[in-house]
Amino acid sequence: MRRTPLEQPVTLHKTTERLGTEPLGKLLFRLSLPSVISMMTISIYNLVDTFWVARLGYQSVAALTVIMPFFFLFFAVAVGTGIGANALASRRFGERKPEEANRVVGQVFFLSLTIGIVFLTLINIFPGTILKICGATPDILDIGVKYLTVFSFCLPFLFLQMTGRNIFMASGDAVRPMVFIILGQVCNVILDPFLIFGWGFFPEMGVAGAALATVIANIVSSGLAVFYIVAHKTPYRLKPHHLIPHLPTIVGIYRVGLPAALMNVTESIVFVLFNNVVAGYGSVALAAMGIAGRISDLAFMFIEGVAHGLMPIVGFSLGAKLWRRLWGTVKLSSISMALIMAVVTIVLEIFTEPIIRLFNQDPALLAIAIPGLRIFVAVFVLIGPTIMFITTFQGLSKGRDAMIMALARQLIFFLPALFIFPRFLGLTGVWLSLPFSDTLGFIMAGFWLWLEYRRQKKSGLWLEPPLQKT
Repeated sequence: MRRTPLEQPVTLHKTTERLGTEPLGKLLFRLSLPSVISMMTISIYNLVDTFWVARLGYQSVAALTVIMPFFFLFFAVAVGTGIGANALASRRFGERKPEEANRVVGQVFFLSLTIGIVFLTLINIFPGTILKICGATPDILDIGVKYLTVFSFCLPFLFLQMTGRNIFMASGDAVRPMVFIILGQVCNVILDPFLIFGWGFFPEMGVAGAALATVIANIVSSGLAVFYIVAHKTPYRLKPHHLIPHLPTIVGIYRVGLPAALMNVTESIVFVLFNNVVAGYGSVALAAMGIAGRISDLAFMFIEGVAHGLMPIVGFSLGAKLWRRLWGTVKLSSISMALIMAVVTIVLEIFTEPIIRLFNQDPALLAIAIPGLRIFVAVFVLIGPTIMFITTFQGLSKGRDAMIMALARQLIFFLPALFIFPRFLGLTGVWLSLPFSDTLGFIMAGFWLWLEYRRQKKSGLWLEPPLQKT
């Protein structure tokens, strides 16, 4: 009697095979570290970008901040597509079906080009309208339009870079996407001041220069990813027929990816509301929120990196029916995140003021940003495990469950707090709405995951002993 897909004669690439054989601690570290470094590179770029743009005045920082909800909408679709592709491809590898994994890659290429062009077109037709919806105040509208229209040309490449990272991760390769992202961001960091201020023979472009640097960086990153896949330097063997739209594969991607995308779309909508509430306190409040957000993003690199490492292990273990390995990874990643984020929280709480002063020393901005950041990071120790819980459901191909948990945090916990707390506490109430909703989200996600664990354990799925030491 066939016990698991691992006993089938199909041979997988060694980087993929280790998803089911390598000791969990070593494997999770191997997959997470490159992603953490990638996230760190992106976060450092965002901080450097904010540093240079802040030299143009806090209005420029506010303009880039107010654009973020629309970017979140784009990221929602890209992240959802990437998560769905990661879950489906890693599961197909676990089932020993590499040809179906190849088709997933082809559909990712098709979707990246199509969706990227749609967003590019929307931005160039309605730039001002988009910014007004996102909460732009009159004094920053023109600055935002300059940045947004130039930035739009990187969207097909950015979409491919984001989804491509998931494709590499699904095959067990976390190193190459890290290298591609680092090379692109290095280009970005180097080009930023030259294009913003017109150093040397470069034109002085202001915020548009920052956008152009980002376009070039994403062309570099995505171009390298495409080359390595097309040149068969990965476990995938992409062929022209894999690029033809294939509805069953697209449906399979969005069975997990669509709930993930909806989660992030909701976050984009909530961010629009958040921006509009903050804008009621002036553009300096928007700038303060932008700086605090960029700094807190640096802490999120650990969470996102480990989540990227967790998902392919969960997906592969699901396909290969390695249940103890699956839940062992969830436990390890959740505990690790709680410990790491506790350290991050302590550091940011102690050094809040000197960190913010690196970007801007305007007294009005400091008065808002310093307490804002301290409130932002207050419950980071809970956010890390929460993301691991939600990622587990995505890896289990239970995107609906993950979506419900995320939507509950945004719509049931956060929005009421966002509109109620400021009535009594002013701007402080706006900041407090974040840790409040994060705490309740942790409780809900943790309980939901415990129920799933108990259901699997009682169902008899675990009667099959694992084939290797985990």
